[in-house]
Amino acid sequence: MQSCRTALIYSPLFGNFNYGDDHPFKLQRNRLAFDLLDAYGLLELPNMQIRDCQPASDELLLSFHDSDYIARLKEFSSSEEPRADFMYGLGDAECPVFKGLYECAALGVGATFEAVRLVEEKTVDIAFNLTGGWHHAHRAKASGFSYLNDAVVAINWLVARGRRVLYLDIDAHHGDGVQEAYYDTDQVLTISLHESGIYFYPGTGFEDEAGEGRGKGYSVNVPLLAHTDDAIFMKAFDEVAYPLIAAFNPDIIITQIGADTFRTDPLTNLEITTHSYGEILSKIKRLKIPWVALGGGGYDLLNTARAWTLAWSIMNSVELNPRLPPAFIDKIVPLGYQNRVLLDAMHWADEGERELALAAVEKSIARIKKTIFPGIIGSYGAPS
Repeated sequence: MQSCRTALIYSPLFGNFNYGDDHPFKLQRNRLAFDLLDAYGLLELPNMQIRDCQPASDELLLSFHDSDYIARLKEFSSSEEPRADFMYGLGDAECPVFKGLYECAALGVGATFEAVRLVEEKTVDIAFNLTGGWHHAHRAKASGFSYLNDAVVAINWLVARGRRVLYLDIDAHHGDGVQEAYYDTDQVLTISLHESGIYFYPGTGFEDEAGEGRGKGYSVNVPLLAHTDDAIFMKAFDEVAYPLIAAFNPDIIITQIGADTFRTDPLTNLEITTHSYGEILSKIKRLKIPWVALGGGGYDLLNTARAWTLAWSIMNSVELNPRLPPAFIDKIVPLGYQNRVLLDAMHWADEGERELALAAVEKSIARIKKTIFPGIIGSYGAPS
């Protein structure tokens, strides 16, 4: 693959924040990923740069978020006492309140904005924010470990500049906050491949959630049953996401590339490996559309480090040794990690479970092709 100019957005300041020792969302995964990138020599490539970031301004945040909600976030962030406001989704086990909460969330949005700005201004072709992808945050409510919606804030900035944006979410969880923000517009096409909301958080993301008004057909969801494996995941991408991306022909593509789809993730039930994950990202790279990637979910820290290292290698057209570097192995052995490889073989789920997952995705694909493709693919080129 042809090399291009890339930027990695990384701030060591994220290491200053902690959701809590018992919380599954660990910001330490950023450092683990950074160490693996370093061990592979991926931080000193000829056409790349590492960029720090600043917290997003109030002006940017208020392009989506409610002012009272922002004020409450700031208030709770500076408090020495435990606080809760369930109207705003703050203070439960899912979205705990901790010292510096607002600064952490605003820095995450600032990192995504820096990535989008660099690509929009043509400084780079691809930018990757490891800490981005807080796709569950709503206008005035925290949800799903997410306090501020970095993708929506960044996309709003692009839309204000007249850009058509495609948002692709391959995280195990439905990108409900992003879909909600653009449900009635044809300027942004949202596509989410995720574990089915029938039994899985956040309980949304079904095929009939297809947008309304001018946005009808511009929200696309492919719910996946438990035990969806590499081949089924690629089928969903190839038969739904890929043709829609090509038809929409966006000015910029923003992807949320969570690694919680992986088969050993402790919070999810899909059976994806680096095989399909890498194939999908390689296909996105080959489209040669300006691209911003956001880290997203991932609750097995080593899986997340492996996934993001693979993603960065694909963005930079670098082929890596499938075995982890010895220096990195030396670092993870004391942490109890057993994995010694970067790349997994293609995985097939057990036959009975696989048949159910395949039948479900085929039904979803057929429904999307019947209800969305005929009227929408032909009209993507000319938004109203």
